[in-house]
Amino acid sequence: QVHLVESGGGLVQAGGSLRLSCAASGRTFSSYAMGWFRQAPGKEREFVAGSSWSGGSTYYADSVKGRFTISRDNAKNTVYLQMNSLKPEDTAVYYCAAGSIDQDMVVIAHSLGYDYWGQGTQVTVSS
Repeated sequence: QVHLVESGGGLVQAGGSLRLSCAASGRTFSSYAMGWFRQAPGKEREFVAGSSWSGGSTYYADSVKGRFTISRDNAKNTVYLQMNSLKPEDTAVYYCAAGSIDQDMVVIAHSLGYDYWGQGTQVTVSS
């Protein structure tokens, strides 16, 4: 079992920045691919960013590429999502997820590939 807890959400003006954190406890964090997803009201959950075990491979949705950065600190069992140049359309509940995978340098870009989910943190971007 892996328990995930997100933090760092809040209200920010358009153009601002936030950094989300996701702290993991339980089984070996470093052997899990990690991802961030988001879900806006009335919309389906969508992939935002993903990281391989080591963080050596990352992948982003086109909508956030160049603005968001995923990183992880395996010594602290934490994955981060740095969000810059925020837009009102980034408003959503953001979830982190952990996926069991047997090799490094692989990023999971679909929700079905993840085994564990956090409870979510709200990000609201005002115009």
